Amino acid sequence: MDRRDFLKTAGLGAVTLGLAHSCGQKGAEVDGNARVKENFPGVGLLGYGCMRWPMVDAKDPSQGIDQEKVNELVDYAIAHGVNYFDSAPVYIGGRSEAATAEALRRYPRDKYLIATKLSNHNTPNPTFEHGWEMYRKSLKTYNTDHIDYYLLHCVTSIESFDARFLRTGLLEALLKEREAGHIRNLGVSVHCDKPTFDYLMDLHAKYHWDFFQIQMNYLDWNHGPSDETNASYMYNALAQRDIPVVIMEPLRGGGLAEVPAAVAAWMKSREPSRSIASWAFRFCGSFPKVLTVLSGMRDNAALEDNVATFSDFKPLGKEDMAMLEAGADAISRFHLVGCTDCGYCMPCPYGINIPAIFRFYNNSVKSGTYLISSGQKRFERDRRRYLAAYGKEVPTVRQADHCIGCERCVSLCPQSVKIPVELRKIDRYIESLKQGTL
Repeated sequence: MDRRDFLKTAGLGAVTLGLAHSCGQKGAEVDGNARVKENFPGVGLLGYGCMRWPMVDAKDPSQGIDQEKVNELVDYAIAHGVNYFDSAPVYIGGRSEAATAEALRRYPRDKYLIATKLSNHNTPNPTFEHGWEMYRKSLKTYNTDHIDYYLLHCVTSIESFDARFLRTGLLEALLKEREAGHIRNLGVSVHCDKPTFDYLMDLHAKYHWDFFQIQMNYLDWNHGPSDETNASYMYNALAQRDIPVVIMEPLRGGGLAEVPAAVAAWMKSREPSRSIASWAFRFCGSFPKVLTVLSGMRDNAALEDNVATFSDFKPLGKEDMAMLEAGADAISRFHLVGCTDCGYCMPCPYGINIPAIFRFYNNSVKSGTYLISSGQKRFERDRRRYLAAYGKEVPTVRQADHCIGCERCVSLCPQSVKIPVELRKIDRYIESLKQGTL
């Protein structure tokens, strides 16, 4: 498929909602001696994001993390050169760091790199004592005298940054810890607007950031939350200052593991043996200032596929980049909720399962089960199936119709999704299906 045919088909796919099925990550055979590539000496280009460890029971989080499975995944990762493990005190209800530490402590300390965060972004009145205790607890949890990569977590605004880290004195204390060697690299994880990002860039001359963590993928490259906060702007600003980049959300919350049919067909025509997801990872890994690309690999299939991608790493050429840009243009025309399933909006005080609702809705659009009109063929059958699937995925008491618009969740969303607005849209759609008035 050449570029002209691809662009023509991609445009048609965006209008008709024709989407690829079963094109996500699948396990790949990996040579036992394969090692993931390094852009920077000593750091695997594939990093392990520990926000989504496998649970004992996916439907009942109270059962806890499946530690045996976590250990198995970590063993495979380390055996193939993955050595950067990124967690935070707030991940998985505060349980991620402990599970990650338990898996890693079975290895010598020089076999892995710890990345964790000062996650005081949900603290109403941040204090030095609270933040310092969080930092010290991370050291204790990992049973270590140093953290390799420490981040100021989820910076969303200038005011928030100043209140959390400057006025509390925490940043000065962390700089002293860096000087003492207890923090080897100090950086910032951002979900912010352009003025905030530019402000942080201006502070580089004073604080000398060792790295930055940004949301970057081929969709957000030119189709980010706004034209001013596209990933291209942030990456280029960091590269100009020679600041290494850690990438989060390379699959945009999993959305880039399944793409419009025209995009998927082009990918498969170019690389039949590679997964659709591998293109997103290769995009990120092709930039020279990328330190590591985080992936929340909760099962063997995703881990093996990503290890295969980064062990036999092939940077994308100009034609591939141009095709992905055209694919991103096509994908951006779909009305999808920009949720990455991070769970920062939870728990909802009214019991609504916000991520599950958005996940179900987005998946239905991508899979083609989303109904457009009551005039569609087999509408009545498909209507019943859709409502049944929604009820199975999201119990009645946790569905969108329970939202009262309190907007508590809005300030917590790093993607700036107007959550109550999107929930109302979905509720109206579900109600029209129930009444048969679509």
